[in-house]
Parts: sequence; C-alpha cells; structure tokens
Amino acid sequence: MAASTAAGKQRIPKVAKVKNKAPAEVQITAEQLLREAKERELELLPPPPQQKITDEEELNDYKLRKRKTFEDNIRKNRTVISNWIKYAQWEESLKEIQRARSIYERALDVDYRNITLWLKYAEMEMKNRQVNHARNIWDRAITTLPRVNQFWYKYTYMEEMLGNIAGARQVFERWMEWQPEEQAWHSYINFELRYKEVDRARTIYERFVLVHPDVKNWIKYARFEEKHAYFAHARKVYERAVEFFGDEHMDEHLYVAFAKFEENQKEFERVRVIYKYALDRISKQDAQELFKNYTIFEKKFGDRRGIEDIIVSKRRFQYEEEVKANPHNYDAWFDYLRLVESDAEAEAVREVYERAIANVPPIQEKRHWKRYIYLWINYALYEELEAKDPERTRQVYQASLELIPHKKFTFAKMWILYAQFEIRQKNLSLARRALGTSIGKCPKNKLFKVYIELELQLREFDRCRKLYEKFLEFGPENCTSWIKFAELETILGDIDRARAIYELAISQPRLDMPEVLWKSYIDFEIEQEETERTRNLYRRLLQRTQHVKVWISFAQFELSSGKEGSLAKCRQIYEEANKSMRNCEEKEERLMLLESWRSFEEEFGTASDKERVDKLMPEKVKKRRKVQADDGSDAGWEEYFDYIFPEDAANQPNLKLLAMAKLWKKQQQEKEDTEHSPDEDVDESES
Repeated sequence: MAASTAAGKQRIPKVAKVKNKAPAEVQITAEQLLREAKERELELLPPPPQQKITDEEELNDYKLRKRKTFEDNIRKNRTVISNWIKYAQWEESLKEIQRARSIYERALDVDYRNITLWLKYAEMEMKNRQVNHARNIWDRAITTLPRVNQFWYKYTYMEEMLGNIAGARQVFERWMEWQPEEQAWHSYINFELRYKEVDRARTIYERFVLVHPDVKNWIKYARFEEKHAYFAHARKVYERAVEFFGDEHMDEHLYVAFAKFEENQKEFERVRVIYKYALDRISKQDAQELFKNYTIFEKKFGDRRGIEDIIVSKRRFQYEEEVKANPHNYDAWFDYLRLVESDAEAEAVREVYERAIANVPPIQEKRHWKRYIYLWINYALYEELEAKDPERTRQVYQASLELIPHKKFTFAKMWILYAQFEIRQKNLSLARRALGTSIGKCPKNKLFKVYIELELQLREFDRCRKLYEKFLEFGPENCTSWIKFAELETILGDIDRARAIYELAISQPRLDMPEVLWKSYIDFEIEQEETERTRNLYRRLLQRTQHVKVWISFAQFELSSGKEGSLAKCRQIYEEANKSMRNCEEKEERLMLLESWRSFEEEFGTASDKERVDKLMPEKVKKRRKVQADDGSDAGWEEYFDYIFPEDAANQPNLKLLAMAKLWKKQQQEKEDTEHSPDEDVDESES
C-alpha cells in the first residue's frame, strides 16, 4: 500500500517550455551535421583482427560458424536473394559445389522468378565445367521464364562456344517459336551467317518479315540479298514489300531504298518509274526525303527536262494537298491550273479544270461566286487560245451560263465573253442570241451597253433604237442612257427625235444625275443655235433649282450669245439672281455669284456699275459657336467665318455696330500713339 502510494506521489517531470520561438540567427542543416561528422570521423571503427587457420579442426570450426551466420541471415529474411547468392558463392569458393547447388535450389524454391539467381547458378556450373548441369539449368530457366531474352542469349552462346552448332540452332528455333523481339531474329540470322548458311538465313528472314512486318525489316532483307549478290532476289523482295504494304500504308523509305538499289544496278529508267509512282501516291508532308533523293538522282543522271519535271511534280503535289484540304480554296486551284497549263498535256489540264469547276459554292450569294466564276472563264479561254477547240469552248460557256442562278444574280462578263467569242467565230446570230437572252433573263446596264455598242459597230441603227428603248424601260432613271440615245439621234440627223428624247428624259420623276442631263440638253440646243429654246430651258431649270451655278451659266450664255443687248440681258440675270438668292442660307453661293458679277463688270461694265457691285459685297467676320458631341454633350466652342451682306435690312444694325467697333478701335490706337510719343522725346533729350 505504501509502495503504491509512493509511486503515485512520483511526479512526472515537466517539459521545459520554449520561451523564445524565434529562429536562431545561424541555421544548421542536416547536410552540415553529416559533413562535420565525416570530417571528425566519429564513427571510425578499427579493422577486425586477422585470423590464421592452422589445422583442419580450426577450419571446420570456421566453416561451421560461417554457415551458422549465413543460415541465421536466411532465416531472418528468406526473400533477400543476395543472402542466398553470397552463401552459395562462399560454398563455391570452398569447392563445395554440391552444397552450392543445394543452396541455389533452395533459393529457387523461394523465388524462381529472380533472373539474377538463375544467371549466377548457371554461371557457377559453367565455371566448374559442369556442362550438362548448365544445360539442365538453362532448359529449366527458358521453360520457366521464356520471355527473358537474357537466358536465351546465354544459352545459345554457351552451345556455340562448345561447338554444338546443331544444339544452338535447336535453341534458336525454340526461341523463335515465341516470336521474340527483332534483335533475337537478327542474332539468329547472324549466327547462321557466321557458318555461311545463307539459305538458312534467307528462310529466317522470310519468317522474320512476317512476324515483324516493318518497312525497315523488308529493307534489311533486301539488302541482305544484295550483299550476297542475289540481285534478282533483292528486286523480288522489294516488289513483294511494295505489294505487301499497298497504297494504304506506303512509306517513302521503302521507295527510296528500292530506287537506290536500282540506281546501283544502273537501271535508271526503273529508278525514275519508282520515284514517280511513289510521288503520285504519297502525301507531300510524308515525301520530303523522296523528293530530295529524286532531285539528287535527276541532277546526277537526268537532263534538264527531268529536273524541271521534279520541280513541277513537287509543286503539283503541294497544290493537290491544298485542294484536298479545302476544295473551295479557288486561289489554290488557280495556282494549280497555272502550273498544269505550263507543263501538262491538254487532257490532264482538262481533268484538273473539271475537278475545279465541280466545287460549286454551297451558298447562292454572289460574293461566294466571284472567285469561282473565273475558273469557268479561264477554262473557256484555255480551250479557245491554247487547245484551239472552238466547240469545247462553246460548251464551256454554255455550261457555265446554265449553272449560274440568273434569278438571284448573274455575271454580265460571262454573257459578254461568250458573245465576243461567237463574234470571233463569225457567228453573229449566236452572239446576238446570247446577248438577247441575257437581257431577257437578267437585264443589266453593262449588258445593254455592250449590245448597243456591238450594233453601233455593225451600223444597225434600228436595232440600236430598239435596244435603247428596252434599256430605258429597264432603267428610266439612268441619265447616261438618255444622253447617249439623244446623241445617237443627233448623229443620225433626227433633231426632233433627239429633242423629244431629251424632253421625255427631263420629265422623269427620278433621275440619278439630273444636272448632267440638263447640261447635255442645253448644250444640244446651243449647238443647234436655238437661243430662245435655250433661254426657255434655263428658265424651266431655274423653276426646279436656284443653284448659283445655273444662274452663272445662264448669265454667261446670254453674254456669249453675241446678239444686241446681250450685256444688258446678262446684267439683268445677275440682278435677278442676286434678288432671288437673298433668302438663300448658303452665303458662300451668294458670294460666288457676286464675285462672278464683279468680274463681269470689271471686264464689260462702267466704273459706276463696278462701284454698285462693290457695295453689294459682304463683310467677312469671325464668329464663335457651340459644338455638340455625338452623344449630345457639350464639346466646347469653334470659330467660323460668316458673311454680312449690306443689302439685308435685318443685318443693318449689325453693320452699324461693326462700324462703331472699328471706329472705337481706331481711336484707341491713336490714343496709345499720342501717349507713347512724349516719353520717347524725353528719352531722346536725356540721351
């Protein structure tokens, strides 16, 4: 009871609390501690004392102790194979072969998958010239672990070293049944070649290329035949390889090797055929080495034509890849066709053109067809100019015109090119039919213009009139068409008809360039010297527009008429124009009119007339106005010039105010001058 009480009273020592938990200034790493320990050699142990065995009893005692140590180590951990191997090697060193075998056998019972164990066991038997025991071990090893190549290599090497060639061959055959990796087959082949067994080696190669059907193995087989001067066999191997891989699994290295073989045999035509066959079937990115070797071959043995063929072939390959990747890449087709046209036969060119035009744009929108349509144009031009085949050219044009969806959009250039082609073929009726069809199906300004120009060149004026009528029915707002029609009638001398056309034109409710039409009508009447009609035209035009250029042109017309009173009429028009433009918001136009009037008076008027116009000239003043941004916010102020005309009664106060401001500024300037001059006099007197 007292003892238990005393034990209970024993206090557990307190753990010292670390007050300062900040890191020490000098940090010591584990590496540093180990380095210091090594430098001081703290763990240096003295070597064990040497023992000398003098009699058999001591030896047996030593053996017993060592065996006990080894057995204890094995008992502690049976799976550590190094202990077994050390034990067996120790027994072997004492020439206790039987004991060593027993240890190895016990170890194999523990771990028969350990490769090192088998190797050490077999090496021990071979060292001690126990050949049958070694064979037995190798047989057990390759039976137990047939995928460990090292056993097979060691076994075959041992048999070969013993001169047992048949036994080594038998081991190799057993090995080959497991279809091992490539190096094993090469070892077998090299073994047979060491004993000049070429036929046996060939048989092995035949099996090898079927087990490992890689291109490099076929090439090695062919080179083996070539090396032993069996050239026909080598060629047959290459041909079988090409057939074996077919078009789906083509490899450039096979064809390069085949071509080099034929090159060594001086079969240059065969080489060329091989290269071309391969280049036609292998994609460009996989045929870089092939192109390179073909180029080198042609440079060595070919002519200039052959080298050019290579370059063309390479580029053709490149374009083929591009159009395969994107059949609607029309720029790639153009480049490809340009290349083919420069080199290939007509049939080959046609084939490429047919492939290109087969890629119709998927969407019926004109912007997608703009590049595509040039394929048809180039095709037609090639057939006409290069192939000299008018019938095929006609078929190309007709096929393209049938393909275009004319209800949605058309290409005027196709119709025009077709018509021009028929004219070159002297088929005027077909050309007219083509243009007439185009106008009926899909009328366009360009088509009308070309058709009219054609008929004009043929001097078919009645046809021209009909075409112009159709043209103006299609586009009555086109001023150029009206003008050209009227000019045609003028050339033909039918003035009344031309005037009627002009009258019809200016009466149209909507025109694209009315000012050009009116000017043309006025010029027409001036040419006909119809002064009164021209004057009436100007008056009619001024009823529609009060543009300053019309007034100036009217005044200059009156001046240039050369009749009596022309100056007075001209001045009257200027006055009328000035009066009409007083309410005009565009002050620059009014200023332009006054400047034109002033230049007229300077040339033809008197001093009083000139002075009168000068009084009408406006005053140019600088003003400021607020500027607003796009979003409506205030963007500051900007300066601009404004014109104040004396005639405007509303602007009179402004003019009066402006005159008073100028007078005040002048007085201020004079005052400053008078104040400044006495000071200068004083300075001069002092000096």
